[in-house]
Amino acid sequence: MHHPNYAALNAVYKIIPSPVGDLQLVAGDHGLLAILWHNTKPKIVPSPKLVANHNHPTLLEAERQLQQYFQGDRKSFSLQLQLIGTQFQINVWQALLAIPFGETRSYGQLARELGNPNAMRAVGSANGRNPIPIVVPCHRVIGASGDLVGFGGGLKIKAQLLELELGRAAIKPSQLPLAIAAGSGSFEG
Repeated sequence: MHHPNYAALNAVYKIIPSPVGDLQLVAGDHGLLAILWHNTKPKIVPSPKLVANHNHPTLLEAERQLQQYFQGDRKSFSLQLQLIGTQFQINVWQALLAIPFGETRSYGQLARELGNPNAMRAVGSANGRNPIPIVVPCHRVIGASGDLVGFGGGLKIKAQLLELELGRAAIKPSQLPLAIAAGSGSFEG
């Protein structure tokens, strides 16, 4: 759903702890609007006016499902999403939602699925503007070579999410940033 005046939306938020850092969950009148890494400015869209609400039903349900996901007890989400973007962005985000748990796609594969094989860069741009990471699994998109590329939460967090879904053996050391590969071997934050 495209909203011409995103900054005028009524939105509530709640900050929750997670294995990938504190997350700010944001809900609007029609569902989950965003998941942001706490203390980072959203680069996705202009920010709506936010009011803290620790008991909003959408936020409580998102928190419950995210906890299940991080515990390994949930492979898909069933949340009402309020996707706000251009029609192309929303089409890309819908394609991300169709990537099954434990699988990855390249930008080229997504472009072909959307019927425009030359739109790899546009798909990458829309992927990077995904306002609801983890739930809309942009972390499941990798480079054509199989390398980890771009992620709003950083490549370390992308590796953690893929490790959760694919298992440690699926993440090649060459796919991790040098700092992580040279470290203790742990993906823990």
